Order: sequence, then structure tokens, then C-alpha cells
Amino acid sequence: MFYHILNNLYFVILLQILRKKLKKIMKKSKILMIIGSLLLLGLFVFPLWNITLEAPQYPIPLGMDIHINKFADTHEFDVKNINLMNHYVGMQYIPETIPEFKIFPWAIGFMVALGVLFGFLGNHKLFLVWFIIISLLGIAGMYDFYLWEYDYGHNLDPKAIMKFTNPDGSIMGFQPPLFGSKDILNFKAHSYPRLGAYLMFLGMFLTFVAFFVGKKEAKA
Repeated sequence: MFYHILNNLYFVILLQILRKKLKKIMKKSKILMIIGSLLLLGLFVFPLWNITLEAPQYPIPLGMDIHINKFADTHEFDVKNINLMNHYVGMQYIPETIPEFKIFPWAIGFMVALGVLFGFLGNHKLFLVWFIIISLLGIAGMYDFYLWEYDYGHNLDPKAIMKFTNPDGSIMGFQPPLFGSKDILNFKAHSYPRLGAYLMFLGMFLTFVAFFVGKKEAKA
């Protein structure tokens, strides 16, 4: 009888110890950090950004999805039709690839791995370091996107079939908006994030929350 009670008591104590250790290992901040980092993997599946062109002559708007490793048609032959249209005003052709498409996948993969590692280490200060790094990378990426758009819309072929000028006589540019909508001749250009970007923003938000949760856990 005594042995039976002692044996049950041993298992109760053992379960309490395991519960405390498991609770310590799987803190909320760690889980948030790991999940937030893994959400960036959505960029390998879903588009990051989209540029759409609306015009009366196109009942179905022309669109281009921008992934971290390629340009893609929103609808079949959209990029081809955009290139054909741009040729008349001297705009550059949208290339099949750009140098950034080789860099971005490695950068995202590295940040995912680093975020998961920081999550397992459980140091909330590292969570903030990761958030700052991914934020700086995001800002750099948007600036690079702006420079590409500027060159794409202003570096025109002087031998173009059609030439347009501003009221002051300067050559008209055809730069799409970085974010939002913009009228370009009889076109309305739209530039907005897509699911890949939203998953990245959500992941960044979770890692930012993980920092404050981890800070609170460290004081407990």
C-alpha cells in the first residue's frame, strides 16, 4: 500500500517537473518568433507585389506579379503585351530575370533560418535584432524597386515611334507608382503588395510582439 502511494507520488512529481521544463522550453515568445520567421517562406510560393494597368482598350487589365525570383503574368501573355505596348513609347522591355532574383531567395532563406535559431535560443533581445535586420532589408528592397521603376519609366529610347512631352516641353516619364495608383496617359497604373508581402508583414509583426512577450517573460 505504502509502495503504491509512493510510486504514484513519484509520477506526480515527475509530471510536474516535465511540465515546468516543457513550459520553459515552449515559451510563448519562442513560438511567436519561430512562427513569424517561418511565415517568410510564403514568399517562395506567393507573389510579393503586383503592378496592374487599366485602360479602355483593355477590357481585362494587364498585370504583372513580382515574385522574389521572377516576373509573372497576372493573366496569360500580360508581360508580353506590356512589352509590346511599351515598345511604342521607347520603354525598356521587362527582362526575364534581374540580378536581385538571385539574391532575394538566399536573403529570405537566411533570415528564416536565423529567425528559427533565435526562436530556439529564446533571447528576446535577439528577436529585436532580427526584426531590425529584416526591416532594413525591406527598406533596401523597396528602394531598389523604386530605382528599377524610375529607370524603367525614364530611360526611354530616343528613336521611339511615339514621343510624349510634359507641358513644359520635357520628355514625359512613364514610371509606375511605388505604392498606390497613378494616371499615365490613358492608363491607370496600380501598384500594391500581394499575399507574399502580407505574410511577410504578419511574420514581422509576430516577431515584434515576441520581443515584448519575451521581455515580460524574462522579468517573471
